[in-house]
Amino acid sequence: MALPQIDFTLSLMDFFRERTLATLATIEKLPEPARALGWRAAPGRAHIGWQVMHIGITEELFATERFLGTPPAYADLVPRFKGGSTPDDNIPKLSAIRDVLAQSREHLRKTLSQLTEKDLATIPAVFKERGINIAKALQIIVWHEAHHQGQAHGTLNLFKASGGG
Repeated sequence: MALPQIDFTLSLMDFFRERTLATLATIEKLPEPARALGWRAAPGRAHIGWQVMHIGITEELFATERFLGTPPAYADLVPRFKGGSTPDDNIPKLSAIRDVLAQSREHLRKTLSQLTEKDLATIPAVFKERGINIAKALQIIVWHEAHHQGQAHGTLNLFKASGGG
């Protein structure tokens, strides 16, 4: 039986993912989706493709390295899209973004389904210095998608306002 906190976390994650996928669907309908994905609001700022791929890669890191201490999938993508990385000009395709979002979410669901009530108080090694236990990390991962989806959505609005869409 799933834990109430896990069930609630998953329901929030599902809701926020709907918003992320809606943003991607809007981009897909534009005349030049790749241009929208790669547009930057200012020099050095993250483009939409980075923001959304970062959501998926971060979930993969929580599902593996951070919660289980195991290597993440997407060894080629993790350095490009993990927190602290610098967005490059190699813009991911919509299909690749959707695949990473779906697969990393499935990996995270699988990891969360293995947690027990006792695990929620556990502080994974990667979070020891900051004192973040799994219960707090679940709050962070839910907030994380909402935060970056909002950035992607705002960037898309700026792209459209600039005449790009």
